[in-house]
Amino acid sequence: MEFSKLCDEIFNKSVEDYHIHDSVDTVIKNPYEVKTIEYYLYLKNWIDAVQWHYEDIIRDPNIDPKEALILKRKIDKSNQDRTDLVELIDSYFLDKYKDIKVKSDAVINTESPAWAIDRLSILALKIYHMAQEANRKDVTKEQAEKCNTKLNILLEQRKDLSTAIDRLLSDIESGDKYMKVYKQMKMYNDPALNPILYSKR
Repeated sequence: MEFSKLCDEIFNKSVEDYHIHDSVDTVIKNPYEVKTIEYYLYLKNWIDAVQWHYEDIIRDPNIDPKEALILKRKIDKSNQDRTDLVELIDSYFLDKYKDIKVKSDAVINTESPAWAIDRLSILALKIYHMAQEANRKDVTKEQAEKCNTKLNILLEQRKDLSTAIDRLLSDIESGDKYMKVYKQMKMYNDPALNPILYSKR
């Protein structure tokens, strides 16, 4: 099975599972074996689903400022968890392809496999929610048609991104491309590098 197909299956399952209760407080029940790539893909999309809904909630113009601050902290934590998980997925690929003989004319890709997969996970959520909007009965025909147009674009985007991911993995496996992963050095999360934080000490 092409890797993008595996991603789609797992991401769609995660999205459907999340929306059974449709609550950011739902406890995840990851159905895959711990530390497998399937486990990490499901967890990745679940984190994205929760954050998607955090972002909806915090845009409520009537939200209590104290609740908004608490939610902002949750979003910050979610962003860090997402980044850590992307790096973990890239570690899976680095290990998988560690014995590949890289060709002398091999080139590096603009992004790593896991960051492309991160975008595929977000697309699964966009498609789910745009389909919901396209099928709403309480909106005008014009709005429903606009959402349908957007949905078709998202579906095409998923197809193109899936093709690109599978091609990238194939090129890495053949030695035509090589992986080089840089850690996301988010300075604002580091008390030693964020001037607002270290100036308070």
